[in-house]
Amino acid sequence: MSISFRGGFYVGLAIALCIGLYLVWLWRPERQVRRHTDNFLHAIEHKNWTAAGDFIGSEYQDQWGDDRARVLERMREGFRYVRGIQIYASNTTLLIEGRRAKWTGKITIDGDEGEAMDLLKERVNSLATPFQLEWRRISAKPWDWKLVRVSNSALEIPADIY
Repeated sequence: MSISFRGGFYVGLAIALCIGLYLVWLWRPERQVRRHTDNFLHAIEHKNWTAAGDFIGSEYQDQWGDDRARVLERMREGFRYVRGIQIYASNTTLLIEGRRAKWTGKITIDGDEGEAMDLLKERVNSLATPFQLEWRRISAKPWDWKLVRVSNSALEIPADIY
């Protein structure tokens, strides 16, 4: 069985069309922000601060007055004494507005028993209000989303805690 030039062209065109449709699906803003949020939380679980820092934008500012460098320092210090941390997100919603996205969800933490973990679970898991993570697409690339703000009106973190 021989394949003609025309048949090969149509097969190649069909493959290119399938790849194009897959990339359109993959790069949808909703999918990218959800994947970025999941990967960001996963990086925190594994205490991979370099990877976590890659998700945080240079213009990051949160309600507790932290910038990018300060929030990374606080995460590093805050999770130093906890082992086997697991972060769960539930009841999530996502609102996309152009180049901005707002992810909202309840975050709960679990992990190996210890004094630091008990304190962390007490403070985070008891919150009635959900966390809000604001993401912004910083370039024309559909996968280039950075975290620019985190907030939770019920969570109070004193400025001098670290």
